[in-house]
Amino acid sequence: MNNFLRNLILWATISLVMVVLFNMFNTPQQAQNRLAYSDFLDKVEQGEVITVQIQGDKITGRMANNQKFLTHAPDDPNLVKSLLEKKVEVVAKPRDESPWYITLLVSWFPMLLLIGVWIFFMRQMQGGAGGGKAFSFGRSKAKMLSEETTKVSFDDVAGVEEAKEELTEVVDFLSNPQKFTRLGGRIPKGVLLVGPPGTGKTLLARAVAGEAEVPFFSISGSDFVEMFVGVGASRVRDLFIQGKKNAPCLIFIDEMDAVGRQRGAGMGGGHDEREQTLNQLLVEMDGFEANEGVILIAATNRPDVLDPALLRPGRFDRQVVVPNPDLTGRKAILQVYSHKVALSKDVDLDVLARGTPGFSGADLENMVNEGALIAAKLDKEQVDMVDLEMAKDKVLMGKERRTMILTEEEKKTTAYHEGGHALVARLLPKADPVHKVSIIPRGQALGITMQLPVDDRHTYSLDYLESTLAVMMGGRVAELVFLDQLTTGAGNDLERATKMARKMVTEWGMSETFGSLSLSDNGNEVFLGRELVQHKHYSEETAKLIDYEVKKIVRKGYDTAKQLLEENQEVMHRLAHYLLERETLSGDDLNKIMDNEDLPEPESKAGEAASGAGAKKAEQEQAPEQGKDGGESEDDEDFRLEEDEE
Repeated sequence: MNNFLRNLILWATISLVMVVLFNMFNTPQQAQNRLAYSDFLDKVEQGEVITVQIQGDKITGRMANNQKFLTHAPDDPNLVKSLLEKKVEVVAKPRDESPWYITLLVSWFPMLLLIGVWIFFMRQMQGGAGGGKAFSFGRSKAKMLSEETTKVSFDDVAGVEEAKEELTEVVDFLSNPQKFTRLGGRIPKGVLLVGPPGTGKTLLARAVAGEAEVPFFSISGSDFVEMFVGVGASRVRDLFIQGKKNAPCLIFIDEMDAVGRQRGAGMGGGHDEREQTLNQLLVEMDGFEANEGVILIAATNRPDVLDPALLRPGRFDRQVVVPNPDLTGRKAILQVYSHKVALSKDVDLDVLARGTPGFSGADLENMVNEGALIAAKLDKEQVDMVDLEMAKDKVLMGKERRTMILTEEEKKTTAYHEGGHALVARLLPKADPVHKVSIIPRGQALGITMQLPVDDRHTYSLDYLESTLAVMMGGRVAELVFLDQLTTGAGNDLERATKMARKMVTEWGMSETFGSLSLSDNGNEVFLGRELVQHKHYSEETAKLIDYEVKKIVRKGYDTAKQLLEENQEVMHRLAHYLLERETLSGDDLNKIMDNEDLPEPESKAGEAASGAGAKKAEQEQAPEQGKDGGESEDDEDFRLEEDEE
């Protein structure tokens, strides 16, 4: 039952009780036949009155016809004597004199109840018994975390050792500030965590909360701004007031870009609610009033849109980069998450770490979780290497679409397309080694060619980029050379190749015509969209030359792929044949095909059906992998794997 329904039932019950009580205490007495005193005496003389009850000056009774009556008598000393003479049964009761406070309560109880309900309602509007302004719009929504609610420590964070070291110092600042200030140093006022999504920025902040033995306030950047003007600035003031009362303390603001975006940008006016909130935050972080012992930690994946005044020393003194983990970091992250699942002894975390370059911490956690779900679905007692390999393929490429029916012609086209990618990659020494080729539909792709970098790459040479372009062109060239047709399956290959070639010309200075010149401008307005506002710092003639250079680079990759495939037509036919027969080939299978060796018989289909994924023996090998290329696709678009660009 949600809060709205619960409150509705509560108020309906209170209203019903009020109505019942009001009617109970204010219902008039039952209607009776009121008689004038003279008429009453006449009835007595005529013998029509049977019984009489006297209580003070009030007289009630019953007549011979059972009709009840009510009258009030003056101070008549002969009344009782007259009644007794007429044989009337007389009952006397003492005067009804209730205590004054009972009378007052009965009279005023409904009004007191209404006042009490009104007070209760107003206190609820103020946010509870703590009081505050009506509706409490200006109060901060920050949550104060206790040691019981923060179970995360630095031991639960892996793969970002440099960031952990920086934040460990923040915890030391708060626990022993004299150690750092005795030489005249100043404790940092703010730490900004910067990195791509899923790298563990929020997890690091939770670990700081778990390690620091000080109050920890947590709030999202979007919690500051409401529809009412001035609410955001008021909440910032209230947040830092709470921080000063609990100093030393930590304040964590998640998604800082929601409130800290650059001022004066965009097409709207400059004086809006968000900018007022940012101005107040700037003042609180480094204004006339000191905030000793209050350290602000913020996280964002868009540091490029933050206001420069927010990033200067004195506000955010430190910017801690939380990047995607390297090989060592990925292994450490896998070790952390694998402790939560029952792993088989055959699981090799080194192989999984090597096979997941570019994965963030969130991706690795998702992969381990998917592996556990796959193993549970198959009623296994432990998660083995096959489950994790299947989970990696699912995270990287999507779930297999075994129910998708392809015609024989489509399968053949896909086999030659993917075979073209794989064969060109195998023949070029500078290209990443091929780990797996498959024509099983996954996600939006009808096939996939997966390449595995030997090591994590941070820079890319011209030879490597040209080899990558040739691999991208391998699918289109294979369709033309061996099937004499063009299909939409190469759409994504051409898009990625053109984009890479344009960057080689305009950003990376790899064009013979322009040499070491940068012709791109990345200073687009962040509030107007990346394509809406673009500034060209070159002439139309230069733009034509850029287009010509891009075309020349792509054409060079096309010619390289065509030459390699024409020189190895027999190998290409054998490769396509095995793809049509087995649907999935490993890198070792490709090497045997290149050496003109026969492939061993695949495992039984029954074992593959039991696994629920139709994976071949190649998928059970412990060689790592990395997706690089999408094959022929449905709806004119390949499934896009992560581009290997700088």
